[in-house]
Amino acid sequence: MKKAVVASIAAGMLALASFATIAQAPKPHEVEDFIRKHKFIDIKISPTGEYYAATVSVERKTILAVVRRSDNKLTAQVHIPGHRTHVAGFWWVSDTRIVVSAAQKIGEQEAPRLTGDLYAVNADGGKGELLVGQTLQVDTVGTMIRGKRQEEIAAFLLDDLPQDDKNVLIRVEPFSADPYTRVERLDTFSGRRVAVTRAPVRNANFLTDNAGAVRFAWGRKTDLVIETHYRAADGEDWKLVRTSEVDGLAEFPLGFAPDNKTVYLSVQHKQGPDSVVAWNTDTNERKEVLRDDNTDPYPLYINGVLRGMGLMDGVPRAVFFDEQSAIAKLYRKLEAAFPGQSVSITSTTSDGKLVMVKTWSDTNPGDLYVFDTVANKANYLDSFGNWIDPAALASTKPISFKARDGLDIHGYLTSPVGKEAKNAPLVVLVHGGPFGISDGWGFDKEVQILSAHGYAVLQVNFRGSGNHGWAFHNAGRREWGGKMQDDITDATKWAIQQGVADASKICLYGASYGGYASLMGVAKEPDLYRCAAGYVGVYDLPTFYTDDITQESKSGKAWVAEWVGPKDALAAVSPNRLANRIKVPVFLAAGGEDEIAPIKHTEMMEKALRAANVPVEAVYYPTEGHGFYKTENERDYYGKLLSFFQRHLGGRAPVIVASDKK
Repeated sequence: MKKAVVASIAAGMLALASFATIAQAPKPHEVEDFIRKHKFIDIKISPTGEYYAATVSVERKTILAVVRRSDNKLTAQVHIPGHRTHVAGFWWVSDTRIVVSAAQKIGEQEAPRLTGDLYAVNADGGKGELLVGQTLQVDTVGTMIRGKRQEEIAAFLLDDLPQDDKNVLIRVEPFSADPYTRVERLDTFSGRRVAVTRAPVRNANFLTDNAGAVRFAWGRKTDLVIETHYRAADGEDWKLVRTSEVDGLAEFPLGFAPDNKTVYLSVQHKQGPDSVVAWNTDTNERKEVLRDDNTDPYPLYINGVLRGMGLMDGVPRAVFFDEQSAIAKLYRKLEAAFPGQSVSITSTTSDGKLVMVKTWSDTNPGDLYVFDTVANKANYLDSFGNWIDPAALASTKPISFKARDGLDIHGYLTSPVGKEAKNAPLVVLVHGGPFGISDGWGFDKEVQILSAHGYAVLQVNFRGSGNHGWAFHNAGRREWGGKMQDDITDATKWAIQQGVADASKICLYGASYGGYASLMGVAKEPDLYRCAAGYVGVYDLPTFYTDDITQESKSGKAWVAEWVGPKDALAAVSPNRLANRIKVPVFLAAGGEDEIAPIKHTEMMEKALRAANVPVEAVYYPTEGHGFYKTENERDYYGKLLSFFQRHLGGRAPVIVASDKK
């Protein structure tokens, strides 16, 4: 289990306390350990290092707690008015001022959703204000937060302007389909807003330079064409620098170098992964600075500044633009000090003397340290789930194989806890999305739940997934039930050929698109799988054209036609219309407040299976959405799911407690 650790650096290495040797294999964790809510969600150090601020779950609300580091005294406990309203995110915008974003439970749905409201409060709890948003606040709870206005817009922090202790830049999104977004300067005390610029393209995001000038805007038009625009300074005209209309390829700005002239761009290519290009905006010179052989880079920001790129190449690794910089040297030192762990710097003081470090892995939800760069000392602060014992979990290994058409497919294999994945009962866990989403290496609650109950777990980044370039992504276009499904089938057969799986004990399981692929898989390959489970899945594809949420905007309609397929072709790849081909037991679960995969998909799937005399168990949670949030519902759901797998694959039966752990 996690222990408080005080570590110091000697000769550039951290001397960490080691865990005592365990004489015997620890008992596998139960469901309760994985669904138990962490006491805090996020934590950041203040610019001076005087305070910590953290989001904390308290009595079904999420609040902001501020603690003085010198004596661990709570100086503020910030509640957003309304019994269904939560603190979602927060940012230190000065030494003592914090901006807070809100989320709210809508209707009967359990999971809170971002409202687009922004608040601000001092570190001592004073001067709490609703700055901007559409929610009219009339009551107060805890720290005083006063209502100011009611507007049909959503606001999101764009730049905290580190050199300005009063103002921030926000991205403002009107409540309309495919909106033209804008940037405004927001006074974090008065709420006064000043227009900065309006996007030249719909659905736009923005990038500022290191001085806070808005220099890039990129967005997606209603016909799905992506445009990237640039301007030399605030107040100047926007100029189009890239459109995907010509060849389907796009490029996106990531961040500026310290000179504010060179910008790093993520650039797509016809073949292979994306690259990073340094573009000198004065001379127009471009230079490729990073391109992996098969993996897309993603940005590494530290306090909002782009320092380098990460690569999820099996396991994550970091590449810095300047490997001799102080931050790169510190990062490498931390990597060496925590072998087997990934490292990220989550926040720092403005002088760089104190650094908050998170370490994590496939068997570690995350440990937090505060590192003193002057004293070369790291103090253990807390853990995300300090009741989780890494020794009682299973490691996740990268795998790869060739699909039937020769395409390289990557994924991950996790063994049952305490065993090697040899002739094991296997759950093929299919990710949602499907496009642009990918499984990666790290702690995954569902993977570990399944592994703890005796199953090997196979995750597949089938074509259409992210992380492997535009061509790989594009290969999934209109391949629902087609080549994307074949990749999952090929992965299953690979596991059998490698001796990983017992061919008679394999189940498909997934959420959203993963639920679709699980039911489609047993319809296409009725003799390959022993069972299937679908969680908040979509099963009737023609409804994308009738009453799906995507039909609310022109871009959503275009996406369905372009990426899912024409309406008249979708019945043939809809699992609920192929129920008579399914020969194995099925488990289904859905939420009554799900707007992404409405509950009617699961109801139609259940009805079709019963009509075809297929054994089916279906559970419904009326107040849940696209993924279950309430601990009681998660407990019930995983208990039923694991019992289903235990009956058909022979794993360990779940042990379910009656009430929450406190």
